[in-house]
Amino acid sequence: QVQLVESGGGSVQAGGSLNLSCAASASRYTDCMAWFRQAPGKEREGVAVIERDGSIMYADSVEGRFTISQDKSKNTLHLQMNSLKPEDTAMYYCAARGRGLLFCRLYSTRYGSWGQGTQVTVSS
Repeated sequence: QVQLVESGGGSVQAGGSLNLSCAASASRYTDCMAWFRQAPGKEREGVAVIERDGSIMYADSVEGRFTISQDKSKNTLHLQMNSLKPEDTAMYYCAARGRGLLFCRLYSTRYGSWGQGTQVTVSS
């Protein structure tokens, strides 16, 4: 499994921006990397994923506001979050998977490695 460490969370007002980062352990191949989030009392939901072919998928709720990117040379994953809304408040998790047959998409069960999470709080 890949070790993942998130950073960059914090508290912002609605309309503000945050940039989350996820550092992955070096020299470990990843098929796909993604961001998930979980708000209190709610199920974990997928936010954005980068697949092995470079394709990107976003949840409808963040499309146009969030941007996922990957720096493979530094084994890092980023999530630029703009125009934040109070409903974006959640613990954000980085996830990764090694080699697999299927694309990962935003199905949490397809990921084998998870970070500890970083809290994002958006106030109105």
